[in-house]
Amino acid sequence: MKDLTQGPIARHLLLMAAPMMVGMLVQTLYYLVDLYFVSRLGNPVVAGVSAGAAFSLAVMALTQVFSVGTVALIARAVGAKDHDTANLVFNQSLVLAGCCSLIALVTGYACLAPYMRGLGADAATEAAGRAYLQAYIPGLALQFAMIALGSALRGTGIVRPTMTVQLLTVAVNALLAPILIAGVFTGHPLGAAGAGLASTIAVVFGVAMLSYYYLKLEKYVEFHPELWRPRLATWGQILNIGLPSGLEFGLLFAYQVVVYATIRDFGSTAQAGFGIGARVMQTFFLPAMAVSFAIAPIAAQNFGARNAERVRRTFREGALIGGCAMLVLMLLCQWQGDRLIGLFTSDPATIAVGTTFLHTISLNFVLSGFVFSCSGMFQALGNTWPSVIASSTRLVTFALPAVYLSHQPNFHIEEIWHLSVVTVVLQALVAYWWVRRELNSRLRFSA
Repeated sequence: MKDLTQGPIARHLLLMAAPMMVGMLVQTLYYLVDLYFVSRLGNPVVAGVSAGAAFSLAVMALTQVFSVGTVALIARAVGAKDHDTANLVFNQSLVLAGCCSLIALVTGYACLAPYMRGLGADAATEAAGRAYLQAYIPGLALQFAMIALGSALRGTGIVRPTMTVQLLTVAVNALLAPILIAGVFTGHPLGAAGAGLASTIAVVFGVAMLSYYYLKLEKYVEFHPELWRPRLATWGQILNIGLPSGLEFGLLFAYQVVVYATIRDFGSTAQAGFGIGARVMQTFFLPAMAVSFAIAPIAAQNFGARNAERVRRTFREGALIGGCAMLVLMLLCQWQGDRLIGLFTSDPATIAVGTTFLHTISLNFVLSGFVFSCSGMFQALGNTWPSVIASSTRLVTFALPAVYLSHQPNFHIEEIWHLSVVTVVLQALVAYWWVRRELNSRLRFSA
């Protein structure tokens, strides 16, 4: 356990955000490694795997439900020096994770075919996406266990073990990808299915390693089978904080579905270009997301310790650090966007689509970083509904005009990217107004 109620806040933010960013980069590398190898198989396969990878956002939405609630409740308990509550929340989060794993497994296979049928630009794209997801859905289901174990450590201020395990899992994935996708050494390439299978095996390895860490090394929050009987009151606390964040990630999934659907008529080349550009964009969001994930436990511990000024400083300094990082990445996209896309494809048409996407969408990187900081503060304060409302305003103001534009004559794909930039501005304004309101109303105990 690490006490975050003392010491320089900026130092805590950087020390926590750095390893978390590495850990999230490792998670993203699952898709980038797969994308690198499947890009050699043609645009339909790239488009299919990219659409399949977007499906994982739906699973991430579910993982966020108990992840955010677990981090917030354990961090508050740590700040209040309540060891028993921290252990209860941890063990109940494991039970909740198990239930979510079953839901993901069943619904994933049930929705697989209609999902790809609705988004695939052609039969080859649909087949590649289905093959990828059939092999990866078990790994997605196991992500719940991985997230539950890592979230409890983050709530206590410990992030390095999770980062180390994630590094090992991406190494396993990178080792298996050429063997399973391209048939290196075996002579039996599995294509898109091999990409999903490599990721699933890597996740199994990661869950085993984190479980070993808890059994042998972790002493503050531990496995206690006697606490595994469902406690509905604790579940309610976790869900009350985490459900809105899960819905927020679900809106990200809906956003990508809208994009894939509106550009479907442009063919697999356009979908491949967007898929690659979206993966690069999500990778570049990692610094802001890491700062957001660091804001949550730091502000929550200080909220539990009833230190209002440190809560406010956590938000201000976190937003500044995240914004500076996103400004640098925005300039990189403007300067080297074509080279970034060219890492994954040599097709000029695909590079053109992906580069235009990055040049336009990177204009909202700084505001997106600010939105992530607001989200972290909402999690710390225990009210994540404002974050969902801000995201909903973006989806509504994006989806309806996007569908309308896609049915107009002379519709250009660039119109979708410009619309996305405008809607992020609205989302940031709503989030800023609400975070000020929450801080003013919930920190009155300082008086």
